[in-house]
Amino acid sequence: MYDFIPDNPYLLLTPGPLSTSKGVRNALLRDWCTWDADYNEDIVQNIRRRLVALATGSAKDYTAVLMQGSGSFAVEATMGSVVPRGGKALIISNGAYGKRIVQIAEVLGLNFIEYSLPETEAPEPDRIAALLNGNPDVTHVAMVHCETTTGMLNPLEEMSRVVKLRGKVFIVDAMSSFGGIPIDAKELGIDYLISSSNKCIQGVPGFGFVVARTEALSECEGVARSLCLDLYSQWKEMDKTGKWRFTSPTHVVRAFFQALDEMEAEGGVEARHARYTENQRLLVDGMARLGFKALLPAGLQSPIITSFLYPSPDFDFKAFYERMKARGFVLYPGKISQADTFRIGNIGDVCPEDIKRLIEATATCRECA
Repeated sequence: MYDFIPDNPYLLLTPGPLSTSKGVRNALLRDWCTWDADYNEDIVQNIRRRLVALATGSAKDYTAVLMQGSGSFAVEATMGSVVPRGGKALIISNGAYGKRIVQIAEVLGLNFIEYSLPETEAPEPDRIAALLNGNPDVTHVAMVHCETTTGMLNPLEEMSRVVKLRGKVFIVDAMSSFGGIPIDAKELGIDYLISSSNKCIQGVPGFGFVVARTEALSECEGVARSLCLDLYSQWKEMDKTGKWRFTSPTHVVRAFFQALDEMEAEGGVEARHARYTENQRLLVDGMARLGFKALLPAGLQSPIITSFLYPSPDFDFKAFYERMKARGFVLYPGKISQADTFRIGNIGDVCPEDIKRLIEATATCRECA
């Protein structure tokens, strides 16, 4: 699946940017005019329709809005455009990306409360229910689905039941799960589902997107606290003309179109989820044989990225990293405060044979680190 070529000498085993196919990289080589129908209708609008179809079987109730910048830009656009000045958000945080939503809320001056947990604990639906019951003025709930700080997969289905039973607007940062884990936004009652081009759909960095419940988004005119990150105005312009309000990342958009084609050819979200799951199983089993223990128990672990504890107090991750990179594998430093860890992602253009080669390389580099 992956070819080692001079300009691409290693696999990016990270949660994104990630290793892409030759087809996706080649799609970057042509220029596009942002005014032409062959870009706006044939590519941009096509992408929007396909994203909605990936997110839910009830496409008539949802729309997709593309937003320049990284995934965090799309998160900020959503928070700043849909939580009204009289509203109040409950933000669930058990990792760096939940904390980032809190930071966004602070900078934007949103009215919010935070439910903060240790990085190795999943939110408990009963606790969220109690918080919502005790704070009836909360109008929106925001959470991260796959918290790549640790590899945690938060309980989306259980949380959605709690949130929707109380009639709250549900915002889900599905940055590292959408396209790699089956999700039905309508069935789960998700009002805003956020991801980006360089995650499980396996495009390159450059834009984020929001799959939004149309009725909810239609009520957000004038709410935005930013000119550029105005989700409502971007949606209205895209619906009207297919154009982005400001210069779009044309090459990235075309590469994403190619990535969607390749995803469909692979068999869609279910097939991609199966590949990622097998990659992660082989990874954890192989690393365990070499003395590397996963941070999280299997029941909390996503198939996206896995945190591993240092095998000994004198383990030199920097030396290990450099040796692994020289053998064609780029790993990811740890990001939690409770323990010394490093992370290995298995999404992107990565197949089980790559993971087997990774384990072989790890066995060699482990002896040297």
